[in-house]
Amino acid sequence: MKALNNQTVGRIVRPVKILQFGEGNFLRAFVDWMIQKANDCGVMNHGVVAVQPIAKGMASQFKQQDSLYHVYLEGIKNKQPIKEVTLVDCIQDVINPYEDYSAYEALFLSEELEIIISNTTEAGIRYEEGDDINACPPQSFPTKMTALLYQRFQKYKGATDKGLHIVCCELIENNGSTLKQYIIKHAKQNNLSAFIEWVNESCFFYDTLVDRIVTGFPKNTINEIKRELGYDDNLVVVGEYFHVWAIGGNPAIKEKLPLDKAGLNVLFLEDITEFRKKKVRILNGAHTAMVPVALLMGLETVKDAFTHPLIETYIRKMVSEEVLPTLDGDRQALDDFASSILERFYNPYIRHYLKDISLNSLSKWETRNFPVLKDTYAGDRTLAQRTAFSFAALLVLYSGAEASDFTPNDTPEFVEFIRSSFNRSDIETWVSGIVGHPEMWENELSQAEGFIPFVTSSVTDILSLGIEKALEKYGR
Repeated sequence: MKALNNQTVGRIVRPVKILQFGEGNFLRAFVDWMIQKANDCGVMNHGVVAVQPIAKGMASQFKQQDSLYHVYLEGIKNKQPIKEVTLVDCIQDVINPYEDYSAYEALFLSEELEIIISNTTEAGIRYEEGDDINACPPQSFPTKMTALLYQRFQKYKGATDKGLHIVCCELIENNGSTLKQYIIKHAKQNNLSAFIEWVNESCFFYDTLVDRIVTGFPKNTINEIKRELGYDDNLVVVGEYFHVWAIGGNPAIKEKLPLDKAGLNVLFLEDITEFRKKKVRILNGAHTAMVPVALLMGLETVKDAFTHPLIETYIRKMVSEEVLPTLDGDRQALDDFASSILERFYNPYIRHYLKDISLNSLSKWETRNFPVLKDTYAGDRTLAQRTAFSFAALLVLYSGAEASDFTPNDTPEFVEFIRSSFNRSDIETWVSGIVGHPEMWENELSQAEGFIPFVTSSVTDILSLGIEKALEKYGR
């Protein structure tokens, strides 16, 4: 088996136009894969240098393979299995700024640099009071960005054409806008008024929404995959074939990063708010509704759940009859989008465990499913019953009343309240106590008339008839 490096692969050296904060699985299987596809199509010629956002990272592993690796994708497209294997050579180098700050500094001060892409996790975009912008490097990501941009501002004496396009992939709402807000805050604390003006006029920050399941390094099947690749690749990353990237902000990014011209599912939007709403209610809402029902049935993965005819029908009808009517836009386009999303649930190549998705299900249900309940009731004064049934299933799952090996991974005091207050002989009081808990919810869940009686009835059905018999009412 061949080693994977510059001697065994004829790679193209490309100008480094992108600094990437983060060298983890998701960026490599999503963003860098897209850059590679666009480079290969000839619509771009972008080299990437990845930077470790924290002191302990993967730079040394990348240097062993000259930053080369494969992305191994499998999935379902138009109901047919699809597989794609791509050798990624767009990453020119990976830098650890904690060990080689001078290389990092030369990178962010480079004239050819145009774009910064980041995924420093949800915890990365946070404001750290008193973080020193003169450290080499500063600690938090927003402070690193403040220092980077300020040094660039100084070197090029505020030249407007030396600003950067900053594209954030962290899984928080308004990721780019929030990063800019913290950079401005750090600049104000350091009395950098001219710099602030330059950032506002010459730098562009983009809010994005990313979507692809990336399972990472395939440790259980790595030997088989290496034999298939013909290379001893210890950085191979596995994911699903489906992908979508919505990028909101200044339209100039379309020319700087023309990924859509390579046939990739990249959407350049003025504002991604409506797209986020559509994606969260359809994909994430379907996941959150399905998980407690499927776990109560003893199922393990999304595919296990969605190939159960009763669950499949239940989720499809919930999406079609309750979720989609709450969304703006052409109904046929919404139907097509929903179909492309739900097709992913059949993917036999991705073991997407229900227990993993169940993390923090209480807040997820409120964020993803409750808005459908609220909007449906506000629209025609009716109760979205399939959505409400998912809440009942969640309460039963968390109650511990049904024999299972499931342990909720959620806010401990909320789980304890649900379990300790459970009373099989007075379900309505139990449900009312949970719905009315003063700290568990940010919204008033009972604002949809009939919600508590319906959940009470559904919980009673699940406990007395079993989850499958109870679900039959809504899975037809």
